[in-house]
Parts: sequence; C-alpha cells; structure tokens
Amino acid sequence: MQTYIILSRLSPDALKDPKIYREMADKVSNRIKQECPDVHWQKSFAVLGRFDVVDIVESDNPKQVEKAAMIIRAFGNSTTETLFATPWHEFLDML
Repeated sequence: MQTYIILSRLSPDALKDPKIYREMADKVSNRIKQECPDVHWQKSFAVLGRFDVVDIVESDNPKQVEKAAMIIRAFGNSTTETLFATPWHEFLDML
C-alpha cells in the first residue's frame, strides 16, 4: 500500500463553536468510510502552524485518496494538500 499525507486547514468559519467541530469530524469520517473503502486511516494529528490537521492514510487506489480529500474539503470546511509519501529507507534504497 502507498502512504499519503493529507494536510488540512480549517476555514475560520468552521470553528465558531468548538462543539460543532466534533460533529463535523464525525460526519467527514463516516462519509469517507462509506465512500472510500480502499482508504485506510493510520493516524490523525492536530498541529500548530500552517495546517490544522495532518492525516496519514494508506491506499492502493489514488482516486479514492483524491475523493477522501474532496470530502474533507466539502464537508469539513477545509482546504487540503495531499502528499505522496515514501518511507525513508525505501527512498534510500531507490537511490
């Protein structure tokens, strides 16, 4: 499976009430589980800096990773950037 990193920045309007955030996160998660069965979530982190959330996923289906990112955008009131990730040891072996 390939590893992808999805970086998300929440819209300033998305968090007017922190209670709404949990509902929004559950809605996004459930929708991705239903519509993107080939995307396997590994970890999610809340981060400080340019992005608010870092999700690490694995999939052999890049189209479903794209769809998951679009669901995050549409239902999570976010902008996203998706990165293809190669484990460091595999990168070194490739050189």
